[in-house]
Order: sequence, then C-alpha cells, then structure tokens
Amino acid sequence: MTRSHPYQQLPPTSFWSRSVARNYAPAELYRGKAPLLTPDDRIISAGSCFAANIVPFLERAGFHYLRTELMDADGDRFGYGRYSASYGNIYTSRQLLQLLQRATGEFAPKEDRWVEADGVYDPFRPGLPNCAEDEDEFDILIRAHLDRVREAFAQASVLLFTLGLTEAWSSSDDGAVFPACPGTIAGAFDGERHYFANFNANEVASDLKASIATARTINPDLRVILTVSPVPLVATATDKHVFTATTYSKSVLRVAAEEVASTVPGVSYFPAYEIVMGPESNQHFEDDLRNVNAKGVAAVVEALFAHCELPKVSERADETSWQKLLSEELTRRECEETMSDK
Repeated sequence: MTRSHPYQQLPPTSFWSRSVARNYAPAELYRGKAPLLTPDDRIISAGSCFAANIVPFLERAGFHYLRTELMDADGDRFGYGRYSASYGNIYTSRQLLQLLQRATGEFAPKEDRWVEADGVYDPFRPGLPNCAEDEDEFDILIRAHLDRVREAFAQASVLLFTLGLTEAWSSSDDGAVFPACPGTIAGAFDGERHYFANFNANEVASDLKASIATARTINPDLRVILTVSPVPLVATATDKHVFTATTYSKSVLRVAAEEVASTVPGVSYFPAYEIVMGPESNQHFEDDLRNVNAKGVAAVVEALFAHCELPKVSERADETSWQKLLSEELTRRECEETMSDK
C-alpha cells in the first residue's frame, strides 16, 4: 500500500540529511522573499562588535552606509567611529532602547557623566579617545552626539541590529544600562549604585519592540534586520560557567529575535549566528575559540549578499580581498566587553 504524509511535499532544506549532512549552502538558511537590501537603501547598523565587522563589506560592495557623526580613527581604540553616529557597541536591546529614548528626549539618565581628575567621561561611551575637559563642554558634546543619533535614524531606510549580550551593568538610580561595567574602562564601580542584570527572552523581545516603535516615531518607514552575534561572552557575572552562560545568552537572543521578526511588520531575521556556528564552524574562529575570523564574517556576508539586490560597481572585492580588509580592521579594534578580563 502506498502511504502519503505531509513530509513528502517538503523541500530538501526541511531535511537534515539533504541540506546539512550534504549539499550544505549557508545562503539557504534565510528563506525570506524580498531583497534584504537594495542599491537605494541608506543603511545604519548597531549592536555588538560583530555588527561593526560587516560594515567594510557593505561599503566595499557599493552600499550606502550612512554616517552622520565622523570620528578620527587615530586613538579610537574601541571603534566608535565604525558606527553611523559614533555610539560604539550596543550590546543589549535595553541599551539600544535607552539610546533612542535619550535621542528623542524621553529618557535622561541620572548618572549621565563621570567627573574624574583628567576630565569628564561619558558612561555610555567610556572608551572615547578624548573626554570633555569640563562639564560645560560635556553638555555640548553629548547634545551634538544625540542629535547625530536622531539624524542617522531619520535618514536611514534600514537598521541592521546585531544582538550580542543579555548580561549588563545598570545604574540603581533609574536602570540606565552601561556598555561596560563601571570601573573597567572609566568611572568607579559602586555596589550600592550599580547592579548586575541578566535579561530574559521576554525582556529582550519587549525592549526590541519598544526600540523599533521609538525609532519609527523618528522614521515611520524604517526597516529592521536582526541578527545574533556568534561571539561568546568574554566573562560572565553569573555563578555559571562562561560556556553555560554563553549558551543561555545566545538562546535568549535567538528566541527574542524570532518573536520580534515574526510579529512586527518590516522586521527580518538573518541567520548570521547559524552560519558561523553551523557545520563549518571549525573554520570560522580564531585560535581563542571566541573571535570570529575573516573567513567566518565573509561567509555571513556572502550569504547576506545572496539575498540582496547589489549595487552596480566597477570592481567587486573577491573573498581574498574581503578577508584581508577585515583582518586589518580586527587587529586595530577592541570591544569594551574585553576589559572585564583585564
């Protein structure tokens, strides 16, 4: 007797044996229909260090990566200038939400500056190469910065946001989230003023939805592409092993990203995490088993570009030159997160 069942009608990508054990193609992991990016797009990005690593590829391919705040690369140890408005790495969805709320005037952190002997430091950009000389100068600089953040979101057509962490250090005054634990780069840690948070999936999803809603008060037509960084935690402030803590963090971020992409119009999820951590993962990491190497990032970018309408450029970089370009970038920059292991 001939039997019939639903699995007989499914494509090869629905079966591990046909699309992973053999015939594996990273570009097939994304199943969206419309192009993720088009030549007319004005792209801004935010997120973890991994998000910044994609920017050189976008620009090399001819896409318009929008920059509203420029910074001299000299002394820019943590790569603030690699982002659209010099906000640096945004590791959590709560940090993104608060940045947007500060730019729109909805939130003003109480612990908004760290005054030290050599100048005034920005708690939300503690590794800037130059701090303000006094509080008056600080006020002028921070206002200009937030204006440039708002301008970037107003002009963009696409936000590429890479979720990096669930763990964060916050101010006890109002829950303001810092990109690095106070005292690791600037400021001083105070157990009465600072507390550790480890966001769950509901919190991350809620913050993402609120971030998108806030961004769309500035720019109603903004599209969003979500990714999850494959880079493990440098350290965990929980009582877990760092490997277990990393597994929790990435699982939470992946679940939250899926929920938001499935329920919020104009939001897509691109599987950068899965591409790096997939069957070829042994080729995608440096010897420290943490930092994604140039080949890993190139694999993500090639899969991304397979679902984009590429600009017409006279000379497109091949994989070798992409890897060289990225390798040079990676050797020049650090993430604030790494300072917790110093």
